[in-house]
Parts: sequence; C-alpha cells; structure tokens
Amino acid sequence: MRQSQLFSPTLREAPSDADAISHQLLLRAGMIRTLAAGIYSYLPLGRRVLRKIENIIREELDMAGAQEMLMPSMQPTELWKESGRYSIYGPELIRLHDRHQREFALGPTHEEVVTTIVRNEINTYRKLPLIVYQIQTKFRDERRPRFGLLRGREFLMKDAYSFDTDMAGLDRSYQIMSQAYHRIFNRLGLHVRAVEADAGAIGGDGGTHEFMALADIGEDTIASCDYCEYAANLEKAVARLSSEQTGNNNNNNRILDMPERFYTPGMHTIDQLVQLLNLNPKHIIKTLIYRIGDHVIAALVRGDHEVNEIKLMNALGVEQLELADSATVERITGAPVGFAGPLGLSVPVYVDHAVARMEEAIVGGNEQDYHIRHVRPGHDFGLNTVLDLRNVVEGDVCPHCDQGRLQFSRGIEVGQVFKLGTRYSEKMRAAFLDASGREQTMVMGCYGIGVSRILSAVVEQQHDDHGICWPEAIAPFHVHLIPVSLQDNSQAELTESLYQRLRANGVEVLLDDREERPGIKFKDSDLIGIPHRIVVGKQAAEGKVELKQRSRKDTEVLTIEEVIVRMCS
Repeated sequence: MRQSQLFSPTLREAPSDADAISHQLLLRAGMIRTLAAGIYSYLPLGRRVLRKIENIIREELDMAGAQEMLMPSMQPTELWKESGRYSIYGPELIRLHDRHQREFALGPTHEEVVTTIVRNEINTYRKLPLIVYQIQTKFRDERRPRFGLLRGREFLMKDAYSFDTDMAGLDRSYQIMSQAYHRIFNRLGLHVRAVEADAGAIGGDGGTHEFMALADIGEDTIASCDYCEYAANLEKAVARLSSEQTGNNNNNNRILDMPERFYTPGMHTIDQLVQLLNLNPKHIIKTLIYRIGDHVIAALVRGDHEVNEIKLMNALGVEQLELADSATVERITGAPVGFAGPLGLSVPVYVDHAVARMEEAIVGGNEQDYHIRHVRPGHDFGLNTVLDLRNVVEGDVCPHCDQGRLQFSRGIEVGQVFKLGTRYSEKMRAAFLDASGREQTMVMGCYGIGVSRILSAVVEQQHDDHGICWPEAIAPFHVHLIPVSLQDNSQAELTESLYQRLRANGVEVLLDDREERPGIKFKDSDLIGIPHRIVVGKQAAEGKVELKQRSRKDTEVLTIEEVIVRMCS
C-alpha cells in the first residue's frame, strides 16, 4: 500500500473525551472514528488489524473442530421470553418493533437463537457433540459507554456454543475450547490470565472462567495468590478463614460484658464511627437491608468488609436484588438508614463467616442516633444462615494453599467460557433421543471472545510514549518503508525496487510516498506502530538502508539483500 493513497487520517492530539490510552492512540493513529457514544467506525488500518484477529480465531477454532456459521442480529423477543432472560437482561437489551408491531431485540449474544436452530435440526445422539461459532456484531445499550472499544454499545464478538449428550461431554468441550483460547491469546501477543468468574446474566449449571488481559485501565479486579496459581474475579474470589480474621482477640477466660446501648448522634456510617469514636472497623458489624421483589432480607458483614452482591444473589438463588429504600429500612428496623442492627429483626438474616466468628461487636441500635456494644453473634442474635458474603481484601489467605496471600490486579475481560448445562436447552426444549430411544436434554456450553475489544487490550499492553507497538501477528502491515527524500533519484529508485521485491516475497509493506518532512513521517510511523521500519536515506547510492524495530531504540545499517533476507525469513 502506498501511504499517499491510504485513508488513515492521523491526529496530533487526542480528543479531550478519550480517557484510556488505547482510545487515544487508536483515534490518533487513524484506526477508528467515533460515530456516536460507544459506536465506532473502523478505518482501513483498524480493519486490517481486526481481520487478522478474526483469522487467528478462525484458524484455532476450526482446528479444534468448531464450525463457523452466521446468525441474525435481529432476534424475535419471543425467544428471550422463552429462555426467561427478557426481563433479566434489563435496559441493556435494545428492543424495537417492525412495521407489523412484532417486537425484536438486537442480539447482545445468541444462546436463544442457536438453541432454537439446533433443537429444530438435531434429534439424535448420533449427531452430537457439536460446536458452532460465529464472528458478528453485537449490541448492548450501555448506560455509560467509555474507554473507547473497551465498553461500547456496538462491538464485534466471537461467540461459540457446544452441544453434548451429558456433563462429561460438556467437560471435554469446555477443555477443548479453553485450550484453544490459550493458543489464540498467545498468538495475539496478549498477556492473559484465566480466572474463576461468575456467569452473570448468561447463567448456567457449571463453572465459568474469564480470560483477563492484565492492564491498569481494566474495569475488573482480579484476586490472585502470590504463591500458587489461584486467580478469580473479585465477584467470585473467596478467602480461607483464619484466626486473625475474626477481628477480636479471643480470650475464653474473660468475663463478657452485657450489651450496652450508647449515644451516636448523626453517625450514620462506619467511617464516622471510626473517626469520631476511635473505633476499629473490624469490631463493627454492618447491617444492610435488601429488597428482593416483595421480600426483604438483612445481610451482615464486618465493618471493614463489603457485601458481595453476586455471592448473595447466588446464595439466594435470585437474579436481581437491590438495597432497600429509606422508607423500607425504617419500616423494618424502626430507625433511619445508618442505624440498622441485627437484634430483633423480623426478616431473614444472612451472616458472613467473619461475622459469625466475632467474639463480640458493635451494631446498629435500630433506633436513631444509637448503637449497641458488646453484642455476641450466636448469643444475642441467631446464626441460622452463615455463608461467604463478602468481597475478599488484599492480604486474605488463599483458599487453595496455606502459604499464599491474595493480591489485586486490574484486568480487561477479553474472553469467557461457560458451562451452561441445561440452562437453555431445558427451557427451550432442545432434546435428543439416546441410544435406548429415550429423550434426553442437550447439555450446552458457551464461549465468547471480544474481538473488537482485543484491539484496545493489545494497545493497553503494548505501547510507549510515541504510539502503538503492534505484535507482528496482527500488525496492519509488517514493514513501514520510508524514503527520506523521493526527490533524490538514488533513494527513489532503491525505494521502489525494495517495495516491489518485498511485496513479491509476500511481505505486507506500507510505503510512505507522501511529500512530507522526514520528522512527520517518523512520528506517524511510531504512532501507527508497524513492527519494522526501513529508512532509505543518504546511503541509498551504496545500496544500504536503516532497519529499526518499533519496540527498540537502536537501528541497523543493512544492504538490500540483507534486509530482504531478514524481512522474508
């Protein structure tokens, strides 16, 4: 490609609303352009990168035995009602009506569609197992699209689905796809870690893992052990209970005091109690009131911990809950928000393990401006339902080994694999006849990769102060050929000869034939991030050029034959 003909408008400065470095660089390098909030066009350079990412994904999935198909973006909402996800997905599901007032949704994912196709076409075990996939545009009406391609409303995704006769078959398909994912991300040049995760709105009967590209801009928190291989998304992470996590020094010989109500005017929060009364948050129990439909519950965690609402929903077997409004809190506790406590509550109370192990604690008094000290869990209030309800914190003991402690890092989710089980096939009646002629429900898995998100994830991991540093496997071109001055006949002839020879050997070359100053050409080259730069300059008459790797500072002077061998090997 000759750069004078390339549609790649670069920018000297990034737009003010571009916060993430990947968003800034993709815009500045002329890879993408914003059409609306969370909606982007891919210009030729960006499209070349996307196509290479797609091809790597296709090669690995085809090799793993998956078959590519393409499903419609518009989906009848009857399918979403059949699966039970119509209301669960909420306002992120973009709904619309056709001229006949039939309701459709723009697909954020395709579990319902693919289950419908397979149930209509497969009715015998002889045609299973099956893995199909597609690479297609998805839609999600994000409330706050941000960080460019990392959180958009329209995005390119690879979604795959497996259908098996039993859970053992699903385990095999899950393993096949997980291994393919590791190969894909290695080829893409991404530093990725697989972590335990929650299935979210997709749901399922089995496990799920997210593939997280480690990056400071990542919206997900990863808790990992500093000793063993344990890693999990914060929403899923657990910690081993230890004696130091009780928050009290156990002393069985001490005579315990009776509960005592004390005056705490205007102290609605843990922070206020800690600062104004010099209390330790580990000695406080935080009581949170939640509404689940028409029902109300209470959740108890230690004052230095936070409720993990994903864990709470999973424990309750519900898909939605919300903090109760102030009127509900006052009706249940008899006090305004900030003074709730577990004593005397008439609603179900769910207690975190760390709370259950406390010797005594300070709790809300269920009366405005009062708390109660010397409250003993299990004595002054019941411990009928004790479970893991909290987010882990850094320094917690690893649940898989005794030596490790949990540490936090940030990550960008670039892929996720799910064991769906019969979550969709049972509700949507996707069944087959087994070898005995009996009807059985298909067992499913789901496997997604955020194709367009990978552009940003790679840039977040591989850039410097001057621009992008693309890995060779997905770079828009392999070589950036830059003549210092095409007015010099020696440079012009050598540049054209080198350009044609590299192309003839299958090397993807971008020739900067623009009438620009060398400094501008070099800055654009650094910004675009092509892995190899060949500069044709003053030594052209001697048949020599300079070769520079994008990720290195030093340059080499090579003959034409040497550079041809280097670039074609």
